[in-house]
Amino acid sequence: MKFKNMYTFIVSAAMIGLLAGCTVGPDFNRPAKPEVAAYTTTPFPAHTAAAPTALGGAQRLIEGGVVNPQWWHELGSSKLDALIEKALQASPTLVKAQATLRQAQEVYAARAGDTLYPQIDANLGGLRQQFSPATSGQTGDSREFSLYNAGVGVHYNLDLAGGNRRALEALAANVDYQRYQLEGAQLTLVANVVTTAVTKASLAAQIRAAEAILDSQEKQLNLTRERVRLGQATPDEVLAMQTQVEQTRASIPLLRNQFQYNDHLLAVLVGQAPGEKDLPVISMQELTLPVDLPLTVPSELVRIRPDIQAAEAMLHKANAEYGVAIASLYPQLNLSANLGTLALTTGALFGSGSSTWGLIGQLTQPLFNPGLPAEKRAALAAFDAAAANYQYVVLESLRNVADVLRALENDAQRLAALSAADVAAQGSLESMQRQYALGAASYVQLLLAQQQSQQTKLLLIEAQANRLVDSVAFYQAMGGGISGTAETVAATHPVYTPK
Repeated sequence: MKFKNMYTFIVSAAMIGLLAGCTVGPDFNRPAKPEVAAYTTTPFPAHTAAAPTALGGAQRLIEGGVVNPQWWHELGSSKLDALIEKALQASPTLVKAQATLRQAQEVYAARAGDTLYPQIDANLGGLRQQFSPATSGQTGDSREFSLYNAGVGVHYNLDLAGGNRRALEALAANVDYQRYQLEGAQLTLVANVVTTAVTKASLAAQIRAAEAILDSQEKQLNLTRERVRLGQATPDEVLAMQTQVEQTRASIPLLRNQFQYNDHLLAVLVGQAPGEKDLPVISMQELTLPVDLPLTVPSELVRIRPDIQAAEAMLHKANAEYGVAIASLYPQLNLSANLGTLALTTGALFGSGSSTWGLIGQLTQPLFNPGLPAEKRAALAAFDAAAANYQYVVLESLRNVADVLRALENDAQRLAALSAADVAAQGSLESMQRQYALGAASYVQLLLAQQQSQQTKLLLIEAQANRLVDSVAFYQAMGGGISGTAETVAATHPVYTPK
């Protein structure tokens, strides 16, 4: 009966505390969406420039479109898809981000278990003690006896000011932050894999073009030396031609170094050591340029980019921690109760007349603690810093999209110009080949035409790769189709309600 009364008292007190308690500090409100309607001061054209060459097609922006979460499939390479799948499964970066998210979730669960519910402890103990009657002014021999006890204790903080609830809200916001960090890490990883694979394919093609130029120049150098021997050229011509040959020869190791660097980087991105095994070879011819690019308006971009959502989660966390600092200035009410038995023998431990119980209620109000107001001001300063960081991240995101949009158009124009130059260089080479066959042009003229064609092709390859990289940057700027929401977290953590 006593246990029932005690239990009823604890439950009733807890219910009264929950009903009477309030949550101090400002409730979190999501930042307003940016009011700008466009990313750039001048409108983007309906279509980019087009060129009659591989990867030279026109691209168009679909305003209000939705990015495919697996946007890399738009590039049309099964080998690239396999690399990305491997990276998503084996990248240590993602394993780390996933573990950090789990840690944040478990920290939240641990704090919720400590603060939302009463804490119940059981204890069982025994004591052997000697008692001397002389200590109480009596005579007689010392006596020894044993004392046994068993009991259950209940402890509960009523959280009158809502400090515990604000602390849980901060931890839930941290879970949000780690989830968005994971999404951002996934997006960055995929973008890096695609960019590195494209760059590697481009460098391989550039190396082949540079080697063809070197081969042509070496032939021209040999002819120049022969002309010097025959007295038809001066040694200065040999020196000038040899300078070109060595400059071209010197450019090839640089290209190879960049190729090998990207090869090693790609291996690490997919979670393997550079020397473990060869990666699939992807050529520029296997890749397709995405045509329709879904463009999210600025007001919605802030709700889908992982970096902006992470900054918003940190703002929410700072807001909740400010509430914790305010709650520390208010009274704290703690209740404790215990029910147990006390006896001289284990046989009588649970018998009638051996039960004990106790109730403790403690209300604590800070009266003089200069540190608490300082903690409140520090928490407010942290909130201001988080608000400024959020604004900076939003502005940087808008700038990122603006840069990508301009790159899409400018690189398309550059590719169109280089495509025209390539057509002209190819036409000049074919004309020179016909003239050489008829004896109307020298072999040196033919070699020069070949070199000009290969040099133009080398620039064309680089421009084609830039258009693919621009498309990757566009998908990344749009958030990659990954849109974690606070509502999902709210389903996992009921105390966190987005406003």
